[in-house]
Amino acid sequence: MNQIRLPLAVLALATLSACVSQSALLGEPEVTRFTQEIPAGASPDACWGKQVTPAVIETETRQILVQPAEVRADGTVTNPAIYKTETVQKIVREREENWFETPCEEQMDEDFVTSLQRALAVRGYYLWQVNGQMDARTRAAVRRYQEPLGLDSGILSLAAAQ
Repeated sequence: MNQIRLPLAVLALATLSACVSQSALLGEPEVTRFTQEIPAGASPDACWGKQVTPAVIETETRQILVQPAEVRADGTVTNPAIYKTETVQKIVREREENWFETPCEEQMDEDFVTSLQRALAVRGYYLWQVNGQMDARTRAAVRRYQEPLGLDSGILSLAAAQ
């Protein structure tokens, strides 16, 4: 029986790993541009990206004594203690939306991306062949470059591009 399980487990792992995209392996979100919505009061002629940091919620579960145990003088328990479980959640950090201006799609042509890849390569963030495509490797390099600047996103910000 164990001889059959091992090959099935290996086959299942191989099948699942084939479903994982290159972007996911690089730790990069699949979405590369947000153009459908813009921040309130922003120019509709500009292009925008959005970094969303999810809220951090802490859950605390505790047992609360409802009725203490009844114990006789000889030490025997006649009725055990009764407890109820209480679960409390509190938000440790609120959800945050960080909007930032990005180069627009028409600006992100092959020459622009080639220049971007070369600039990232000179700084040690892009380690692959320059191909002029805004692919998962380029987005991962952009993300690594922008992270120390406070932006954890593979969407190129206009500030980082400049």
